[in-house]
Amino acid sequence: MPARPELTRPEDAAIAAAMRRTPTALALLVQALGDGEHTINLVAERTDDTFVSAEADLSIGSNPLRLAVLDEDDFDTLRTLLVFVLEGSTVHRAVLVATTAAEPHPRACGWTARNGWLHPMDTAELRQAVIPCPGVPAVEREVYAAPVLSLPDTDEESTRA
Repeated sequence: MPARPELTRPEDAAIAAAMRRTPTALALLVQALGDGEHTINLVAERTDDTFVSAEADLSIGSNPLRLAVLDEDDFDTLRTLLVFVLEGSTVHRAVLVATTAAEPHPRACGWTARNGWLHPMDTAELRQAVIPCPGVPAVEREVYAAPVLSLPDTDEESTRA
């Protein structure tokens, strides 16, 4: 049985650059999702062939302006995982899916991580990813195209390093 590949520690500068991009990514994500109750799921396949995931529930409102995080520890875990996903050297691939509570069905959109940033996920792939397994009770989600999260020009150079 082959041994699992080891993780190589990312360079400090790469981690620092990803740490600077993470709050921007989260702010743009919150803005893109808009008002409502949202669940954010982040799943990453690491280079050692293991999967790690995080989930956080957010409540967003614009009148009055509010952002409520239901569990600070869950959000901190999601934010930390997002740093390593955006840094990228220890991750093969990662997907972030946002589900919004809506009637008659929740709505979902998603992003994949590439080149240090989040890019809208193909809706056909997302649809396949969120289909409930046969025989398992689960809520079906309507899938829609994720908005583009534009990386500010000041951070673009750090994603190319």
